[in-house]
Amino acid sequence: MAGDRLHFYLIRLKKASPLELIHRIREACFVRILKLALSRGLFRIQAPNVELEEIRRIKLTEPVGDISEELVESLLKGHRFCLNQDSLSIERFERDWSRSFFKDVPLDSEEPDLRAVWEPARLQHLALLLHYLKKNPKSAQRKRINIFVKENLLNWIGANPFLKGPHYISVMECALRIPVFLLSISILDNLSTVDRRKILQVLFEHAYITHKRLSRYSSLGNHTVTEGMGLLVAGSVFQKSGKGKKWLRNGIKILNEQCFQQVLNDGGPVEESLSYHRFVLDLFWFAVDFMENNDLSDSASLKTRLEQGEEFLSAFSDEDNSFPDIGDNDNGHALAPGISPRRRLGPKPTPKGKGLVFKSFPSTGCTVIRGDNSFRMTFDHGPLGKAPLFNHGHADALSITLSICGRPFFTDQGTFRYNGKKKERAYFKSTRAHNTVTIDGRDQARQLSGFVWDGAYEVDLTECGSRDSVFVIQATHNGYSNGADPVHHIRTLGFYDTGIYIVKDTFTGAGKHRFELNFHLHPEVVVSEEGDWTVLQNLGVKIFVKLFENDFQILKGCEEPFLGWFSPEYGLMRETSVLQTYRDGHARDVCFTTAICLNRPENPSVLRDMAAGL
Repeated sequence: MAGDRLHFYLIRLKKASPLELIHRIREACFVRILKLALSRGLFRIQAPNVELEEIRRIKLTEPVGDISEELVESLLKGHRFCLNQDSLSIERFERDWSRSFFKDVPLDSEEPDLRAVWEPARLQHLALLLHYLKKNPKSAQRKRINIFVKENLLNWIGANPFLKGPHYISVMECALRIPVFLLSISILDNLSTVDRRKILQVLFEHAYITHKRLSRYSSLGNHTVTEGMGLLVAGSVFQKSGKGKKWLRNGIKILNEQCFQQVLNDGGPVEESLSYHRFVLDLFWFAVDFMENNDLSDSASLKTRLEQGEEFLSAFSDEDNSFPDIGDNDNGHALAPGISPRRRLGPKPTPKGKGLVFKSFPSTGCTVIRGDNSFRMTFDHGPLGKAPLFNHGHADALSITLSICGRPFFTDQGTFRYNGKKKERAYFKSTRAHNTVTIDGRDQARQLSGFVWDGAYEVDLTECGSRDSVFVIQATHNGYSNGADPVHHIRTLGFYDTGIYIVKDTFTGAGKHRFELNFHLHPEVVVSEEGDWTVLQNLGVKIFVKLFENDFQILKGCEEPFLGWFSPEYGLMRETSVLQTYRDGHARDVCFTTAICLNRPENPSVLRDMAAGL
């Protein structure tokens, strides 16, 4: 365990710039001094007093989304968001480490997963009740909600003294709690002066440690955006004090800078994760709404960029606004599950009449193809993620996903967990867990830890346009170019208006290798055979698949190699089917040609001619 942590820090050291090294050294010294001062009772920060009238003048965001009476009742009866892990084990872990300095809490606990420990401590179950109360001030549940939220909030503060326990490890988690503290002071009408002072004090402490330990340099990402949002809110509360002014100024600065780094020029995510993109966009929308409501900053340029981000996500989304699970997904929410800040959603690119619509995003490196019957295919021809660590990216170069009529067929397998399950974590990030080709059983890049990658590949989109009656997209990557016998993978997609789609994989390079093609199916997909065709059905929707050079074998729930597993949500894993084939040989001699048809063709030889023309 200690060796793993040392290995992780060596990796970070290797990838750090000189400026980052100075930053890390300063932070390490600050934390050591903090621990020493805290142990000797010498550290104490005092929040300046803020009158209740001043706090209530702060205009809060009005979230979008329904908070049902059933959900309210469930929350009042003790329901918590635990990311599908046992709440008792989470509570036990919290108790065991509640008096330890945060840096002494183990990061790699097998049970429970630390990410699941953090989830209920985001206090978003209380945020839901507070927003419900704000929207329904005359609710018959008002008194009960007031009492419940006050007791739970003050109990949490008492059980988690400043800088003690697991909930101060990540300052992102501290930042996410800051709006909840403000909400509670603004909305609860049963708080005494002493109660408000306690909440103000912990809000001040959260902002203090967030500002002192901001995620910078190689850690820039969704954490930094969250921290900027937290400083914005805390700074607005304490804006008459020196620290509050600094927090407000830096929070706005961080948000303005990061909006144009985290959202690329085509609207896509720099972290190459659609789920984190939704999370980050919602954080920005919340911040924009907060700044405008309280006349804190002009956010016109941010809104323009965010609208690009929404247009990007809309291109991937089905009618219910769900999208493929590309990249990491930890089921995080900016406000709380089921509610969000007001967004300006972008239009979906939908076909007019018959035909296909193609939307390519060159900065992010992906193309979405839509057609009749709500056909949607995505093609990943982008980078691994945000350099230098590529934290939330998966090794999925040239992978595709496919859904029809809102029914998923070829899927990204999800995330499962971040901590405590090394084999599973490595699998769900791996090339083998995606709908592309794995060579010699290796990933397209090298996994150095549960998050950090090395040897990131480059992808080149070589063609994207029409050839007579077919639309062709072609890309190549060099993820297998290291070593004595380098290989390049080339994938060509051909789209025909007749509902026929060809996926052709070819290779260049030296040496003899094993080439393994996988197509991962959603667990609801039923596989059968009709003559030479593999038939896939999902709730009445049927497609036909044929591999010309070989036959597919169907694998499910394998342990060695680990294959055939699907994660529908964070913390959950279930068996699913995989269509797999492999060939051993020289790169120039190996080819996989897969036909995907919405209707079974009468003459398969026509498909061969189509493939030969690609």
